[in-house]
Amino acid sequence: MPKPVVREPLRSNSRSNRARILATARQELGRNPDVTLEEIARAAGVVRRTLFGHFPGRAALLDALAEEASEALRGVVARKPDGVEAPERALARFVLSIWSVGDRYRLLLALARQDLGMERVSEVLAPARDEATAVLERGQHAGVFHDHLPAVVLSSALEALTISLLESVNAGTWEDDGTQTAVATLVAAGVPEKEAAAVVEGVASEVRADAADTADA
Repeated sequence: MPKPVVREPLRSNSRSNRARILATARQELGRNPDVTLEEIARAAGVVRRTLFGHFPGRAALLDALAEEASEALRGVVARKPDGVEAPERALARFVLSIWSVGDRYRLLLALARQDLGMERVSEVLAPARDEATAVLERGQHAGVFHDHLPAVVLSSALEALTISLLESVNAGTWEDDGTQTAVATLVAAGVPEKEAAAVVEGVASEVRADAADTADA
């Protein structure tokens, strides 16, 4: 007589617990970087032993969040269209895509100050930062963006702008779905405001259509 199979439901439950712990940790750490593992466990609806079964300590939990952010950001970079898109459109698309994973992005930078270390955070953010810098370099060579700053420095400044605007949304002092931030980024890079708004409007409609197609697939 065959033995009953009981391990698959346990594995499924384990995956569910791990995903819930990570989602809760991302939310709670975003509110309070000093939140304890015990508080995260309670908020996730699991016992302390369950959390520690997945993540032996704070460092393990934060590294898992860093890897989750890395995967999300790599996905953003990978979604760029085939061929060479006009630099201003490429930058708008990049900002709109980054906005969709902004909570992970913002959390990483906040935790870098006290937990992960800038080396680890730089490693995670490298693909996104490299892509932004490459787009800016193309735009500078094409005369679309300002060239008074090296592309890597301009990229860093625009990243800080994005994070600042995201913080304003999270604090409830401003509302944005990413489009206004994309316009602000293009303007800061050197694109006239009306042109920037038109570019973002066109790219945003494509991004929404792509998201709808993905959801229906």
